[in-house]
Amino acid sequence: MKQRLRMKETRKPSAVRERSDITRAGRIVVKVGSSSLTTVDGGVSQDALKALVDTLGRARAAGTEIILVSSGAVAAGLSPMGIQRRPRDLATQQAAAAVGQGHLVAQYVDEFAKHGVTVGQVLLTAEDLNRREQYGNAFNTLNRLLDLGVLPIINEHDTVATHEIRFGDNDRLAALVADLVKAEALVLLSDVDAVYDGPPQKGAKRISRVDSPADLDGVEIGGTGSGIGTGGMATKVRAATMAAESGIPALVTSAANVGRVLSGEDVGTWFSTRGVRRSARMLWLEHLADPDGRVVLDSGAVKAIATGKKSLLPAGITSVSGDFNAGDVVDLTDKRGRIIARGIVNYDNDELPAMIGKTTRELSKKQGKRYARSVVHVDDMVVVRRR
Repeated sequence: MKQRLRMKETRKPSAVRERSDITRAGRIVVKVGSSSLTTVDGGVSQDALKALVDTLGRARAAGTEIILVSSGAVAAGLSPMGIQRRPRDLATQQAAAAVGQGHLVAQYVDEFAKHGVTVGQVLLTAEDLNRREQYGNAFNTLNRLLDLGVLPIINEHDTVATHEIRFGDNDRLAALVADLVKAEALVLLSDVDAVYDGPPQKGAKRISRVDSPADLDGVEIGGTGSGIGTGGMATKVRAATMAAESGIPALVTSAANVGRVLSGEDVGTWFSTRGVRRSARMLWLEHLADPDGRVVLDSGAVKAIATGKKSLLPAGITSVSGDFNAGDVVDLTDKRGRIIARGIVNYDNDELPAMIGKTTRELSKKQGKRYARSVVHVDDMVVVRRR
């Protein structure tokens, strides 16, 4: 029997509404990229890491809970292994991560200790957050670390991740962690001080804030990172947008600006919230769950489901595909194959064909009260595309 995700959750919106509010945030996720921590030859810059830790250590001493999502494990392992550039093959990347993770965390331990802060390393893979039980375990572990006064340092578990299950970049991981721990703000740090409306080297202007996706229409955003990292401005914009749509404001800027960020100054690009704070279960369902099947809806059901207020009933289904059981995740699509929503189904795949087009009253009368249930209940569904 599959276990339900059981966590103490809140949908209370973040108290941080503007940059200036960040000074009174109780919990912040900070993500720093490899390009901000490494030297030209690929090793970890002790000066850069110390500067970051000094700023975060002061914020922690002032009472703000910090969760640090840090890239740099692969980069930290290159120099000790005599490798000058980030390798392309996965095996060598994982070998570098195995060597570099210890070097990186050791430096964090030493520097944070100077501020009287104990740190704890947490390595995650996409697989850890794809499964509800592991997702719940991560939630409980991180919150317990924070309760004990420990500053979690999170990185993707590069030594065991595969191409198929990798997050791909730590920016997205940071956005997911921010929602997981119910942070009040997400700060994404790189070597660029803001999102610009074009190439900065060509005189582009800083975009001070983003209140909706329309604010970035027509904006040319770089998609590649440094020779050491795997991210880039495009990944940061996607991560900041994900956080904002989940009710968590985000700020994109350079690592050099982190002190000014935590002081509430007007730096970087601010992504204002565009949605209510969702439960961790809903975030898991939208961004991490692997659908086991597909349920195609008629036009009436598409319209009803897209409101986010209606459950899916058998009468609105036109076809079913995939191999799934009750409790699995399925995509709900229109006849053109566009995903409208994703949800946890209440029936096995072999039960649904005989139910298509029928009302729950008819099914209950002919097959028993068990069939009076919705196919996907609105409380177990997240809308992906609104009409």
